[in-house]
Amino acid sequence: MPPKKKTVTSTATKKKNQNKDDMSFLLEMQKQNEKQVKLTTTTVGNNKKIETVNKLTPKEWPLEQTKPEPTVPIKYLFKDEKFPSGEIHSYKKNEQNKTVPATTILLDNKATIETTTSRYHSLELRPGAEEREEKIQETLKEARHAAEVHRTARKWFKEHVVKPGMKVINAAEAFENKARELLEADKFKSGIAFPLGCSINYVAAHYTPNPGDVTIIGKDDIIKFDLGVQYKGTIIDSAFTLYWNDMFQPLAEAAREATNAGVAFAGIGVRLGDVGAAIQEVMESYEVEIKGKIYRVRSIRGLCGHSIERYRVHAGKSVPTVACDDDTKMEEGEFFAIETFGSTGRGQITEEGVVSHYGKNFDYKGDGSELRNPEAKQLLRVINEQFGTLPFCKRYLDRVGQKKYLTALRDLVSNGIVNEYPPFVDLRGSYTSQFEHTIFLRPTCKEVLSRGDDY
Repeated sequence: MPPKKKTVTSTATKKKNQNKDDMSFLLEMQKQNEKQVKLTTTTVGNNKKIETVNKLTPKEWPLEQTKPEPTVPIKYLFKDEKFPSGEIHSYKKNEQNKTVPATTILLDNKATIETTTSRYHSLELRPGAEEREEKIQETLKEARHAAEVHRTARKWFKEHVVKPGMKVINAAEAFENKARELLEADKFKSGIAFPLGCSINYVAAHYTPNPGDVTIIGKDDIIKFDLGVQYKGTIIDSAFTLYWNDMFQPLAEAAREATNAGVAFAGIGVRLGDVGAAIQEVMESYEVEIKGKIYRVRSIRGLCGHSIERYRVHAGKSVPTVACDDDTKMEEGEFFAIETFGSTGRGQITEEGVVSHYGKNFDYKGDGSELRNPEAKQLLRVINEQFGTLPFCKRYLDRVGQKKYLTALRDLVSNGIVNEYPPFVDLRGSYTSQFEHTIFLRPTCKEVLSRGDDY
């Protein structure tokens, strides 16, 4: 047999074995998950059968998380619902009584908060503040619950799942499904807040694998995983960068430290343009050598952090990643995703590639009666029931049993009911990095909800 033919056969065999390994991993994970539930089949009218899930009672769950794979939903580990707080930063004031970068003062939920701020607590200031404070505490509980899910799922994913040679789609579904499991996901009431970002190399954002995607994670790739988790609409949006070639270390560090700078500078009354300046100063102080060539890391201008509201990932305010004249100020009681993107390219993005992210127009309040295509009407009902206003992807439509929906989806997009979000890319051949944290501006301090031991 000619050597060339032997080589082709060997490569095909390797690919076949890799696919078997990935499939074995997912099947084993599915078997373990199935042990946690019991299916009950009920016969109803017209002999239709409905399967319902009977979840284990709290008494049946272990009191500690299982290892190495976490399988106990987070809420059963904190029966008093006192979920761990995030990292707490105080607000500091300068001589002009303006908020300046804060200092970290605790990471322990049991520690006492001693702030240097001159602000009074909201309970002491306004009539009806006690009721508002109760709502804040309830929202914080939801956010901390989601944050603990995020930390637990990503630790397992980073240490035991993702690796070079793995299909991106298998990595994505393992990560997403673990978050769903730990949160006990229930349609859009709790679960994934948007499709997992898995953007590789020069692709900076808004790429997640579509069904049938065969992209493989390479040992010389740099990949950004952006996971959103929500509980009752309260969203934790946090991202990190992974690589297996040490040449990318400065590029990843630039984004991580730029995000930390943005987190540190953020605060009540702070101008968004000033946050962008703090981010850019740190990001562009880095250089990275890749394949013998030195690049200055650039902060990507067109990608921003953002305020977050209930069931709304991108709310009304954008947090720039470069210095600008935006005088909009951060306010008490707001959630923000502070995210930064570093690049060896131009630091500017364009849209390129196959669309994978979709989301219902947040301002659309209709029922779809204006649609002529009945399949589009049906798909809209599914979107409303399963995702609400949260973004979704084709994999998610497959997951809830939808078939042959492409024409209906195009109709929803063309009618302005659903928006599509193509991938954002820098120059081909360039490399990009990303880190992101969700913060909450409390009256007397800010809380970095998604902070963990890893970043």
